[in-house]
Amino acid sequence: MQIAILPKLKNTQNNLKTLLPTTAVAADPGLRFRQKVRYLQFLRVNPTKALHKNPNLRSAPISTLLSVTQCLSSMGVELASAGRILDMYPQLLTADPYADIYPIFDFLINVVRIPFPDIRKAIIRCPRLLVSDPDTQLRPAFQFLTELGFSGSNELTAQTTMLLVSSVEFTLKPKIDFLVGLGFAYDEVRNMVLRSPGLLTFSVESNYVPKVEYFLKEMNGDLVEIKRFPQYFSFSLERKIKPRHRLLMEHGFSMPLSDMLKVSDGEFNALLIERRLQMVESRSS
Repeated sequence: MQIAILPKLKNTQNNLKTLLPTTAVAADPGLRFRQKVRYLQFLRVNPTKALHKNPNLRSAPISTLLSVTQCLSSMGVELASAGRILDMYPQLLTADPYADIYPIFDFLINVVRIPFPDIRKAIIRCPRLLVSDPDTQLRPAFQFLTELGFSGSNELTAQTTMLLVSSVEFTLKPKIDFLVGLGFAYDEVRNMVLRSPGLLTFSVESNYVPKVEYFLKEMNGDLVEIKRFPQYFSFSLERKIKPRHRLLMEHGFSMPLSDMLKVSDGEFNALLIERRLQMVESRSS
């Protein structure tokens, strides 16, 4: 008896159907298991990791795996991306598409109002959406974000739906509270977050705290400047903020946070050279 050869061509339903067990394979548990492993390898899913994290996978028929990949394909997620997602979250391999996955797509399309063509972008950007319960996770986060101001022209998009997987009590609220605790008014924090949604993805302990301390103690900064440029928190403290600030200090220069951080290394060095030339010219005149 031979195992059916896995297709190496396009992601189409016809190709996927060829993976359904033949009569010979269906009658032999060992061959069924080997065929399932081959399919995981075809998807570039690590079989050992998948079987360890999802023991139910061992007894699940290959048709279950196929139904999941077909479900993702129906929403525009190509097989290569589906494989990466399933490798990250092996529990999806034995999910019931109609009970576990399609309700998430329904929520994103009909409640969050993500356009159908953008669903693929949202999922690939944040695969964790597919393992987040619509009622206990996505809906509470959506309500909180809507009340915060993510509506109308600021409504969630495929780029920001990742915020929906965050816990309201343990992730979203603590970040808002920290910024308010710095002395910003709630409306100021709200505007900062709407301008820079990534603020809600940063860790208070490893991002906000050290960057605020460096800004206030080493840079002698005014928090008003962070209000104007909340993207400050998106730059690496060790790789960008500290080195550039130290270079400015060495030459006795200062510049707004946005000018210091938004430019490339080449542009920043060009700004330094220009400032130094201007200094020389002013001294010689």
